[in-house]
Amino acid sequence: MASSGKEIASELLPLIRVYKDGTVERLMGSPYVSPSLHDPEYGVCSKDITISHNPKISARLFCPQTLNQHVPNQKLPVLVYFHGGGFCFESAFSSDHHRFLNRLVSKAQVVAISVEYRLAPEVPLPFCYQDCWAALQWVASHIENEERVSAINKEPWLASYGDFDRVYIGGDSTGGNIVHNIAMKAGTESLSVKIVGAFMSHPYLLSSKPLALEPKGEEFEKYLPCLVWGFLNPSAPGGLDNPMVNPVGLGAPSMAGLGCSKLLVCLSSNDELRPRGVWYYNLVMESGWKGEVELFEVEGEGHAFQIFSVAETHNVKKIINKLASFLV
Repeated sequence: MASSGKEIASELLPLIRVYKDGTVERLMGSPYVSPSLHDPEYGVCSKDITISHNPKISARLFCPQTLNQHVPNQKLPVLVYFHGGGFCFESAFSSDHHRFLNRLVSKAQVVAISVEYRLAPEVPLPFCYQDCWAALQWVASHIENEERVSAINKEPWLASYGDFDRVYIGGDSTGGNIVHNIAMKAGTESLSVKIVGAFMSHPYLLSSKPLALEPKGEEFEKYLPCLVWGFLNPSAPGGLDNPMVNPVGLGAPSMAGLGCSKLLVCLSSNDELRPRGVWYYNLVMESGWKGEVELFEVEGEGHAFQIFSVAETHNVKKIINKLASFLV
């Protein structure tokens, strides 16, 4: 029994608790914050939009406030962003990710769409990937003929300021996992825009075989990243070798088919997922993919530090500057 008096059906500590009445208690995650049409600290305006009513997919849209003051008809790169949070907590509307996107949009001068995909366990995997692909298709649809765009709820900021020759995707942690899956899908399925680049910070990736710096044996089975996948996607074919989490797992297509021109993998020296990020970078290098891939690492920081840090520290500025230079 939990302190609420309700009976617990299952739990994934320290992340979530599921009760027998079907309710889910999220034990981690930052509070929701409202968008702002005038952010005095970063000079970024934001608003919440609906991408789809069925299924319900929404997003937070970010745009620099200074746009068009000095450059008529200015067009900016478009970033479609997928937040982290173990597939089961955090949000495009959370304070952590709102603050991060404000910083990045201000520095990079991009239009960003932070996707509010549906969370597990209420909406099980792989629906988050489908939601994020639908959001990318919605963004891409803005360059189609005017009649078609009007029919799909044209977004004025995106239509007016977005440069659809410079579309990027990005994400942190499990959002980085989503980036890989979306980039692979973009390599095989029709999309009316070309993804120029993709970045992933501290990506969540696994396989059934531990890497050198990961726990072994029973400890690997108890390793929180492994528990997350097993708890949220227990019926995934291949388990930890499912292609959604293992890029070279059971039945995975060749990574040479990544559907973007350049890729940036951002890591931190003190992150327990660092070995998987290096592993992923090497897999891309060895795959025969024809794009440009770069590995960028920040010393002395932990997992997704740029998301969690309230202060704009030297290292936060360092990774923001790197991402901004990538989004050109």
